[in-house]
Amino acid sequence: MSSPEPRSPENRPPLIVLVGPTAVGKTELSLCLAEKLNAEIVSADSRLFYRGMDIGTAKPGLPERRGIPHHLIDVADPDETWSLSVFQQAACAAIAGIHGRGRAALLVGGTGQYVHAVTHGWNPPAAPPDAELRAELERRAREAGYLDLYAELQRLDPQAAERIDPRNVRRTIRALEVIRLTGEKFSAQRGRTESPYRLLTLGLNRPRPELYARVDARIEAMFTAGLLAEVQSLLDRGCSPDLPSMTSIGYRECVAILQGRMPVEEAKARMRRTTRIFVRRQANWFKADDPSIHWFAADPDPMQPMLGLIRSFLHGEG
Repeated sequence: MSSPEPRSPENRPPLIVLVGPTAVGKTELSLCLAEKLNAEIVSADSRLFYRGMDIGTAKPGLPERRGIPHHLIDVADPDETWSLSVFQQAACAAIAGIHGRGRAALLVGGTGQYVHAVTHGWNPPAAPPDAELRAELERRAREAGYLDLYAELQRLDPQAAERIDPRNVRRTIRALEVIRLTGEKFSAQRGRTESPYRLLTLGLNRPRPELYARVDARIEAMFTAGLLAEVQSLLDRGCSPDLPSMTSIGYRECVAILQGRMPVEEAKARMRRTTRIFVRRQANWFKADDPSIHWFAADPDPMQPMLGLIRSFLHGEG
């Protein structure tokens, strides 16, 4: 199942989208909005797919979800790979199901490519994985370092490189794989740019120093809540440290701690540093001057003005 076919704007199904950087407060706000609107939430956070990866992803637990239906959380085991295409199909199916029940759909997340795959109607690259080519690129990453691969991506497709964290070797390899197999730029293979939905996109933001302070507090809270034990449990279950899910921020550092390769305080410092880089990359996806995003400061509480905007939108006035 692919994303819905484009229709004239007035006939497209409505979709409310809430975006913003990590630790800005999207989860709590989305729950409050969903309660008021009788809405269901579709997660567009790629870190929330995986079962058993709860603390390190700041995943809202069942009690925190307040009985509000959530979609695309805990839908895969850590050793499964959810491609952008698989996510897009699942998200569009979830949104169609929500509309079929006569409820509002609220897409929430900070993973830019996943949000845009749904809202912009992308057709993700169809090139299937090439095991031999992928093994060659992985070997290069190990022997020459991840920056060697990233430099090649910068040369072949600067636009794609701008949106990929150099440390995200898996995404760099996938981009190079698609370029080599198709002979086309990875960034050019998104297909349709007309949204299949009538969109209202809300952005939540905080001043950068305040956001960084919240990130730091969240990292400390994760360790207090048992992040190391969570990672050890995943390793005990047979999850390889090389799995894409296990190389995300927090998990790779905890693996290094548990393997005796990194002290705890150094790991925390690295998590703080890489999360700041991630926050800056999120800002490239959700730009402060994007006229399609209605930005709100997280303080004071933006709930009431957001609700007014949403209700006008759902009644066809926006």
